[in-house]
Amino acid sequence: MHKYIPTSNAQQSEMLKSVSVKSVEDLFVDIPEDIRLKRKLNVAGPMSEAELIKSMKELAKDIKTTDDLICFLGAGVYDHFIPSVVKHIVSKPEFYTAYTPYQPEISQGTLQAIYEYQTMICNLTGMDVSNASMYDGATALSEAAKMASVVTNRKKVLVSSSVNPEAKKVLRTYMRFSDIEIVEIDDKEGTIDVDLLKSSIDSNTAAFIVQNPNFFGIIEDLEDIEKMVHENGSLLIMYVEPISLSILKTPGEIGADIAVGDGQPLGNSLNFGGPHLGFMATTKKLIRKLPGRIIGETNDVDGKRGYVLTLQAREQHIRREKATSNICTNHSLNALTAAIYMTALGKKGIKEVALQCFKKSHYAYNQLIKTNKYKMLFNKPFFMEFAIVCNDNSVDAINNVLLNNGIIGGYNLEKEYKKYKNAMLLCVTEKRTKDEIDKLVNIMGGIVNEL
Repeated sequence: MHKYIPTSNAQQSEMLKSVSVKSVEDLFVDIPEDIRLKRKLNVAGPMSEAELIKSMKELAKDIKTTDDLICFLGAGVYDHFIPSVVKHIVSKPEFYTAYTPYQPEISQGTLQAIYEYQTMICNLTGMDVSNASMYDGATALSEAAKMASVVTNRKKVLVSSSVNPEAKKVLRTYMRFSDIEIVEIDDKEGTIDVDLLKSSIDSNTAAFIVQNPNFFGIIEDLEDIEKMVHENGSLLIMYVEPISLSILKTPGEIGADIAVGDGQPLGNSLNFGGPHLGFMATTKKLIRKLPGRIIGETNDVDGKRGYVLTLQAREQHIRREKATSNICTNHSLNALTAAIYMTALGKKGIKEVALQCFKKSHYAYNQLIKTNKYKMLFNKPFFMEFAIVCNDNSVDAINNVLLNNGIIGGYNLEKEYKKYKNAMLLCVTEKRTKDEIDKLVNIMGGIVNEL
């Protein structure tokens, strides 16, 4: 298969003629002259394939990835081990071009793959129904907030400050153009300020959004919050980390109405931040308001098992004014990757990953505290991320020293939370070995007085 097939001059002329223009420049007449580039691109001339490959490798040689560096950075994207079978299967040509089928019933393989994915997400979250995935965790969260507004006919959404800052920014953008007010509930020592939530929730509140484990890695206690939200007639939206659900209470067990999250930890590479997938699940009661697509299983006229596109609350398929969302779509390839990953590991395997994350992160935390150079920021239970205070030293300066020693350090919480000065959020996944953790501790324990 050719990676790139250039067009000849004759072919270009034929293509231009077919759209009734005389030159390539005529295609850009709607772009103002003053913002057009008036020179040729500053790139090398034509190269052979061998020359081009060599040139690209030369340009890329200084790029360092998690194959070269030891990663202790989380904050929403996580460095988990991905079994080789995942990439082997998902790279097969019949899967690699996966997208939403617009003539669905003739694409039985694609529908079955999505159906299996939906089933696994329901099992993982404890919810009744899942859609066929979404763009990423942040957009899934925003769609959930809009869905809550539609269901309750209310125009205010409360969100905990301990929700991922990037997800909150996307949420605000979405809600701005939906005329939905966003009110942020500040945290109290790393978890939800229940008293502030109680004074903020009112008859116009459509939903309360909470992340668990939250952005600081802390496991929230949601029993009283769930009761408060539902007694107010509002919906509880939980933004969750999927691996943690194998050992923590699921959104379904807690009583959430909508569960969303980013599926990147489920076998998807870091990919420099994307593409990922957003998972979204809800209760039977709200099934017809769930944006996107839902695949169902049935029998054909011969009694054989088959799959159909059951529900699709989207403007492409139903009247625009009746649609829950006008822009949602699914990331089929990424969702397929998640399904293969969950299948490969199974129920016990995912639980083992979660337990290793939990144990190794607590080992790292205890060892760092033992150095007496750092102190805990929050004395709260955590899953695989934890925050420490770097005393009077800059987090960025410590991270620079770590990077020079082949380690990607933690997230500087002060970037988004000004009140948490010199605080670092570290993440330890199942990939990290005891030697790697000890190396981190030794370097961080030895450099504090040198900075």
